[in-house]
Amino acid sequence: MGKVLEIINLKKYYGKSKGVENISFNVNKGEVFGLIGPNGAGKSTTIRAILGLIKKTSGEIKVFGEEIEGREKDIRKRIGYLPSECNFYGDMRVKELLKYSQELYKNKEVKIEDLAERLQLDLNKKIEDLSYGNRKKVGIIDTLLSNGDLFIFDEATGGLDPLIQEEFFKILEQLKFRGKTIIYSAHVLSEVQRLCDRVGIIKNGNLIKVDEIDSLREINFKRVSLITENINIKNIDNIWDYKESNGRISFNYSGDDRSLLKEILIGDFNDLTIENPTLEEVFLKYYEREI
Repeated sequence: MGKVLEIINLKKYYGKSKGVENISFNVNKGEVFGLIGPNGAGKSTTIRAILGLIKKTSGEIKVFGEEIEGREKDIRKRIGYLPSECNFYGDMRVKELLKYSQELYKNKEVKIEDLAERLQLDLNKKIEDLSYGNRKKVGIIDTLLSNGDLFIFDEATGGLDPLIQEEFFKILEQLKFRGKTIIYSAHVLSEVQRLCDRVGIIKNGNLIKVDEIDSLREINFKRVSLITENINIKNIDNIWDYKESNGRISFNYSGDDRSLLKEILIGDFNDLTIENPTLEEVFLKYYEREI
């Protein structure tokens, strides 16, 4: 499986202000790679550096095996990019804009009318009359018209209602089925959990973890819940986020499962569950740490 993207020690400073620092990861062909982190964490800076839209301070960025610097225009021809904010010529009608893009990309395979129907987009409206969410739909179709080998989506679902989001996810799944590579940047963890094979967590301009979605959830800790009156759970090591409600206690546990069960089996209990954490719980755990 070849690498579509390879980043080594990427650093970007705006004067003395850090954008990102020591970012290193790769994305394989046919993979959906997620970048998660809150606004201002460095996701968009990383994406703009990948596209050659900003000049990096130092480090290496190879796209399709080529260093991006000096080859930006040629490499961007093979990339479909949806920015977080979609800006188009306001006096054009949606259909005119998308037909122009289709001719520019020389792409007859993507059917504009079919995508517009799936995303419930009126092709006859002027861009200036569209809501934020409908402009995002235009951006999605415009991105798909590029028919790139690599697609980058930055906060793609902003302004989309749940039904349209679901249709958009199906479109991305079809892209993956066709062997396309996708970088998906978001702060909505359920989206990343559904779509992505691997994920990178960005905090304060630093990449603090890269792992497969399932591994990220499994190797860190467990979420434990049970009903008991005579087990002093608080005395057990490696417990945090302890809660009590109506006789039920729940907590996160990062120790050995056998040690925990040994303590629990000493007392009386009912309805014991030990589960893998949600991606959101894993994400919050990393964000509570100091780098």
